[in-house]
Order: sequence, then structure tokens, then C-alpha cells
Amino acid sequence: MRPTAHEQAEFERDGAVLMKGVVPAAWLAVLADAIERDIADPGPYFVGYRPGVGRFHGNQRVWENDEGFRAFCCEGPLRAFAARFLATRRLNLFYDQLFIKEPGTKQPTRWHNDQPYWPVRGWPVMSFWLPLDPVTRESGALAFVAGSHRWGRWFQPEPFAEGGASYEQGEGYEPMPDIDAGGYRLLSWDMEPGDALAFHALTVHGAGGNLTTDVRRRGYAVRYCGEGCTYFAGPGPNLDLRNPALDDGDALDSAQYPVVWP
Repeated sequence: MRPTAHEQAEFERDGAVLMKGVVPAAWLAVLADAIERDIADPGPYFVGYRPGVGRFHGNQRVWENDEGFRAFCCEGPLRAFAARFLATRRLNLFYDQLFIKEPGTKQPTRWHNDQPYWPVRGWPVMSFWLPLDPVTRESGALAFVAGSHRWGRWFQPEPFAEGGASYEQGEGYEPMPDIDAGGYRLLSWDMEPGDALAFHALTVHGAGGNLTTDVRRRGYAVRYCGEGCTYFAGPGPNLDLRNPALDDGDALDSAQYPVVWP
């Protein structure tokens, strides 16, 4: 059964774990087709830039506009993994997201933890990140600060690219320390299609640019919330992730955050 006891222990200790070979080829084909449809005709939350060489294509909440993404998020294998990692009997889909770095896209992804960007409160919140291409450090592998999900620190959201949207100052949020200066245990893995990274929403992470000249880095993330999570309407989070159907403190159950488990 996945996650294994070892994977569960690593997730709880480090806040991130690599799961090898957990996404079947048939689902990868569904996602690959859906990604190409979004690149050709992006959904409403598209963010992209061309940093001289290469191209970054980002988008979120894509499951709401494409049947392939919807089926994977609401019927695919990640739901059962999330329920076990979070030890929850009930699970909401929060949202999904694309991170496509074409060859030569040198723009890195800054160090951050996710939950400060999100209008949700509660501990059982996590993500899966999976590649549609082989991923190495040279092509933009993700890196995580081991154990940072247990720091109890919320870092102020910042734009991920020059000219990106700014964020309100969140209450109690603080600046990100200089992770690159050293002194932290970092985790990073080469990945193959079919692998998935599972990580807590407060785990600090980042990624390099795609420095290759011939390898795409198609990344796809799905975020889930377990029992006890509530909607947060205060300052700080990404405005595109807000849910107008909910008030501060409400349970997440809604059309935007549907129950997908059981």
C-alpha cells in the first residue's frame, strides 16, 4: 500500500518525500494531452513570461476548465495517498497548477512555503508535484528544506517573476531567510514521469531554472485539504484562489473546493 510506512515517516519528519512510480502511464497520457490544450488555449488564471530565452507557462485551477485535469484530480490515485498522508477521513480538492519551463528558461522559482499564498487555514494541507519529463537539477528539480513544515513560520508571499503581481502583507508573515547561505538540510531528487513528490503546504521549497537546451520541464501540482481546514478571508493570499461563496472560517465544501474523498 502506498504511501509505505517509510514514505509516511519521511513525510512527517521532513515535510517532503519522493514516491517512485505511483502515477500510471495512462494517467500521464491524459495529463500530457491536457497540458498541450492549456498551452494552446490557456485558462483564465494563466501566468507566463519569456525571459529572453525559453518560456515559462504557468496556470492554476485548470481542472475547472479541462476534463482531463478534472478526472485526474477527482478520480486519480493521488486522493488516496493524500488521505493516508494526512490521516484524514475526508478530503477536499483545493486547486491544481501547471509549471512548464521550456528549454533555456533560466528563471528560478524562489524559496517559499505555499500556505501563506492560500486562503486556507489548518494543518492537513499538502501538495503533489509530478513531472511529465525526466527532471534533474539542470532542468529545474525542486528542492526542499527538510523539517521546515514544523517551524511554525509563515513567510510573506512575493512575486515569482519580475513584474509579477504583488501581495498584501499577511498578519504574522515574515521575510524568507537566505536559504542559499547554507545551514539547512536540503532535499532534492531526480525524477522520472510516473514519480510524484508529496509535501506539506508549509514546507519551504524552490527550484532552479531549466538550463538545458533540449529538455522540457512540464510540472503539474495538485493540492488537497483534510478534515478541519477552513477558509481564510484575511490579507495575504493570492486573489485568484479566493472563493466568493465562502466566508472567513467556513468549511471548504463548495463547488470550487469539492469533496473528492471518499
